[in-house]
Amino acid sequence: MTAVASALPMLQRRTINPWIVAVAVVIPTFMEVLDTTIANVALRYIAGGLSSPATDSEWVITSYLAANAIILPISGWLASRLGRRNYFLMSILVFTLASALCGMATSLNALIAFRVLQGLAGGGLQPSSQCILLDAFPPEKQGQAMTLFGIAALLAPVVGPTLGGYLTDHYGWRWIFYLNLPVGLLAYFICRAVVTDPDYLVEQRQAARKAHSRFDLIGLLLLCVAMVSWEILLSKGQEWDWLGDPFHRIHALAVLFVGSLIALVIRETRIANPLINFATLLNRNFRTCCLVIFCAFGVLYANTTTLPGLLQSLFGYDATTSGLVLSPAGFGAVMVLFVGGILLSRGTDARYLMGGGLLVMGVGNYWMAQLNLSISPWQVVWPRVVVIAGLSMLFAPLNVAAFASIPKELRGAAVGLLALLRNEGGSVGTSLAQTIQQRREQFHTLRLNESLDPFNPAVTEYLSNGQKLFHQQHGDWPLAGQQSIRALANVRHTQAASLAYFDVFWVCAVVGVVLLLPVFFMRRSVAAKGEHIAAE
Repeated sequence: MTAVASALPMLQRRTINPWIVAVAVVIPTFMEVLDTTIANVALRYIAGGLSSPATDSEWVITSYLAANAIILPISGWLASRLGRRNYFLMSILVFTLASALCGMATSLNALIAFRVLQGLAGGGLQPSSQCILLDAFPPEKQGQAMTLFGIAALLAPVVGPTLGGYLTDHYGWRWIFYLNLPVGLLAYFICRAVVTDPDYLVEQRQAARKAHSRFDLIGLLLLCVAMVSWEILLSKGQEWDWLGDPFHRIHALAVLFVGSLIALVIRETRIANPLINFATLLNRNFRTCCLVIFCAFGVLYANTTTLPGLLQSLFGYDATTSGLVLSPAGFGAVMVLFVGGILLSRGTDARYLMGGGLLVMGVGNYWMAQLNLSISPWQVVWPRVVVIAGLSMLFAPLNVAAFASIPKELRGAAVGLLALLRNEGGSVGTSLAQTIQQRREQFHTLRLNESLDPFNPAVTEYLSNGQKLFHQQHGDWPLAGQQSIRALANVRHTQAASLAYFDVFWVCAVVGVVLLLPVFFMRRSVAAKGEHIAAE
């Protein structure tokens, strides 16, 4: 009787279709990744609704990302101790509850506290769902599994600003959090019915319990200090003038981050039961994939946050309209993801698809860098489609190459570390895009000023014609002269701002092409039937 009972879980795992498992675990992943960007467009509405300064509302994003960053690298450790299924289901429930509390928050401090709880719970969803997918599918079909995961991880930050803008404009900012309630409950009950722990993870959990190893509290504290200081540094760096900060807050955060990170790496590589297993970085392919995904998601978030700013500030689009311009890229991304998954399942080397994706991504960003202020909406849509198509082509093969030669017992640690770098790449991309745009706008303003002098015939003609035009409107000649000068200043500002936005896309294009270099040094990675070929 005992033998029959013990065989039931194995029978259940064999009979559940892996695609049902895949759809179930992708739902909460999409929900969690969506929350990294959906609130960005609603910050000023949140500040107004809660009677808080607009600059303080940025902590709504920073607190979530910092909490997320703390959990991601230790998610493998938590899954091995609590059981991956238990940890995954608990994360879904707590994330859903925290989302509801965020929607009901009556003050900014309460909202930030609930966002921390939301981020701590959400940090376990991405790596857990990715591990479940890798275990549910055989090696030759893992490219298709990563394609489905890519729909959540790649499209959610693309859809986030559009959906957030629509909900905020039509229903109010609280609905960007209430939206998670029905989705989270649905995901919880579906995952509870279909998700199980594989045998090796059950054995790993039992061995960990028998070992009675001490919890690495020092490692956790070092991780918290490193991630919190890093996220605050990225969020407030431009506002505090980076290393020019007169109060030396950026200097202190940088010292805290570097010192705690070095101490964390030293400690985790010397203790027997590390909270974060850095041994995964010894694998060449995984190490390269970490670098590529960090930079690629930096490009994605830089592009995704810069383009709406360009459309809304210089073209006069509202949040919903600018979202509609960005949305078609999502449909192209889905098609490219599925094509990539099929090619991987047929034995295509992941390196070729990664290289092709990076090249396409670079070309798309270069195309966007060549735009001007006389474009129509469709002239923005197509280069954006190319950028997201390149990232879609890159995503699935990168994940296959990253985990191809990682032992199963290290898979949880590897997935958590890769997810952390993916999210942190997005944070860095957002911060750098903002810094580049503001600094380059100052640069272009100064360069344009070099030609705007009284001895330039074009300037004198513009001011003269403008003064005559305004004089016809109200008959005040001195006021007409002032309005003419102000009109010229507005033209200068518009041109400088547009050039600064296009410079961000230019930097993204360069990053995409430069990333081709490390891909050339990766080892061959092909998903063959029943095995992975990714020699070390």
